[in-house]
Amino acid sequence: MLLQSLRSPRQCGRSRSEPSASLASLFRLHTVDFPVPDALALLSSSSPPSDSSIWNAAIRRLVDEGDHAGVLNLYRRMSSPSSSALPDNFTFPPVLKSCAHLGDLVEGTRIHRNATELGLASNIFVSNSLISMYGRCGDLSTAKKLFDELPERNIVTWSAMIGAYADNERHEEALSLFRRMIERVRPNRPTFLRVMPCINRGDDADDLYRLIVRMGLDSDPVVLNAMLVMYSRCGRVGFSRRLFDGIINKDLVSWSSMMEAYAQADMFPKALNLWRDMNIMGVVPDHVIVLGLIRACTNSTMASVRHAQFIHAFVVRGFYQHNVMVVTALIDLYVKRGRLQFARMVFDRMQDRSVVTWSTMISGYGMHGFGKESIQLFDQMKHRMRPDHIVFVSVLSACSHAGLIEEGWQCFNSMSLDFGITPRAEHYACMVDLLGRAGKLKEAREFIERMPIDPNSSVWGSLLGACRIHPDLEIAELAARLLFELDSKNSGRYILLSNVYNSLGKIEEANSIRTLMRRRGVKKTVGYTVIELKGKFYKFLVGDRSNPDSDLIYKELDRLMKRIKEMGYVPNLSFALHDVEDETKEQSLYMHSEKLAIVFGILKLDPECDIWIQKNLRVCGDCHEAIKFISKVAGRKIIVRDSHRFHHFSGGSCSCGDYW
Repeated sequence: MLLQSLRSPRQCGRSRSEPSASLASLFRLHTVDFPVPDALALLSSSSPPSDSSIWNAAIRRLVDEGDHAGVLNLYRRMSSPSSSALPDNFTFPPVLKSCAHLGDLVEGTRIHRNATELGLASNIFVSNSLISMYGRCGDLSTAKKLFDELPERNIVTWSAMIGAYADNERHEEALSLFRRMIERVRPNRPTFLRVMPCINRGDDADDLYRLIVRMGLDSDPVVLNAMLVMYSRCGRVGFSRRLFDGIINKDLVSWSSMMEAYAQADMFPKALNLWRDMNIMGVVPDHVIVLGLIRACTNSTMASVRHAQFIHAFVVRGFYQHNVMVVTALIDLYVKRGRLQFARMVFDRMQDRSVVTWSTMISGYGMHGFGKESIQLFDQMKHRMRPDHIVFVSVLSACSHAGLIEEGWQCFNSMSLDFGITPRAEHYACMVDLLGRAGKLKEAREFIERMPIDPNSSVWGSLLGACRIHPDLEIAELAARLLFELDSKNSGRYILLSNVYNSLGKIEEANSIRTLMRRRGVKKTVGYTVIELKGKFYKFLVGDRSNPDSDLIYKELDRLMKRIKEMGYVPNLSFALHDVEDETKEQSLYMHSEKLAIVFGILKLDPECDIWIQKNLRVCGDCHEAIKFISKVAGRKIIVRDSHRFHHFSGGSCSCGDYW
């Protein structure tokens, strides 16, 4: 009886003859050393073996090597009418994993049908893989339907569904499901690792930490390393460092995780000190730690081009210049530091480029407002390698920020028509953003209604963001209502809706949104602007008077604002403080951190020097308009990096063409 149950999965519905036992066992025993080309040659011969275990071993080997396109090609041969082998319950999990990695929902759905026809879709291992695949490919509704219909669930099932929510940024639902899960089954390490990226609040992090201790996983190095990043994301980077210091035998992942924690907290100087500590202790960094340092520099408002060049020099000295991942990150670093020409120089010198490399350079052009250059580079890429879903996000975003509607539609349609890539939620969000920025709000709304997958917070956020530029009360309220359900703790959503109300003169409604924020405990992120002068960073808050030259700054600011008003600048009071008189609102606009930093730069930098500033949030709409006038009046080129993109101001205009 036991022997029968063990054999039944392999014999599912087949009466075909098996190959000789020696061939099958030889292949299984030597899978680790069996060369993949030899295996593929065997399986593509005129008489391929009918033993599914041989096909499965080759598929698993290709998955391990990261050849996911090869996996799908091999599966097609295995499941073709000419094949004498049948896929079994060991075939589908790795094949579905490859679909998930490639974001190929069309192929994943077809394979789901195959599994159903063979009576294997209800197998727990196959079902778990299907849930993960649909989640990774953005089809959350199908993933949830499969989960809800399963008569029995194991820990992997719960983890897969939690991961599906996490992959689609449905963090609250992931946490809610996790709470349901721990009432029924005991969580394991993979479950904790899946749920940790969904935690953004210190209280939730503490609750999870206590549960991890109770499960006896608090000394697990993998779990500890993940906790470093989790606590940093919750604003508790000091606690992350205490956890790090408490790890007795730190491995390279520990150092890398702490580096990532500092990167998330915008604490590049701390990351640099950690890097120096490593060198003092004789710890030889691997490419992952080098990537961590690059990311910390990339994302920091307290890092400069000088730091980027220091890291570039280390990459060369450490012989990492042939590591595609490291050099790609270096390109991204130069892009984010505003040195697009340096990024392109590094890109052009690369002998080998990955899909991510092309995507990074394409995205870089779009971030700086050069949409046509993004399209040109994308066209070059298509002649060399097949773009993936991430590349399409980059090029669609570039089209959106440059107002290239026709080109955006062409790219979006070519995804499925030319490359067989099923659009995900992020691609739909880019198209909504493209239509919304162009003022086509109703078309954007209809586009969302036709989406074959559930729109996530990114999609509705793009629509609400468009209402900031082209106020539409009905659409703004619809988008905000759904956003508050999906992403209730994101302060930016509340601020956007409040600004839309203000722009339409609905002051009472705007104030009610601010009240709702306070009642829900949602805190607005404090905005600040940083400017670097002679290697030193100066940080400005709104109305800041901590700078020793504050009197001089405000005197020059007052003179400058009078000049640009004479040239036609009109303050946009919807971006000012609320519940005060218009005159006070106008004065509060003058004291925004962007304006203070720029005036400081005008006072301290030589007239021929460009002024570079960094804002931790999206640049204020009133400041964007004012800076255009300032660049003309002062005769200065002003470059602003905000949380979304770069703005190059010169002669009264901005590189973004007001598509921001």
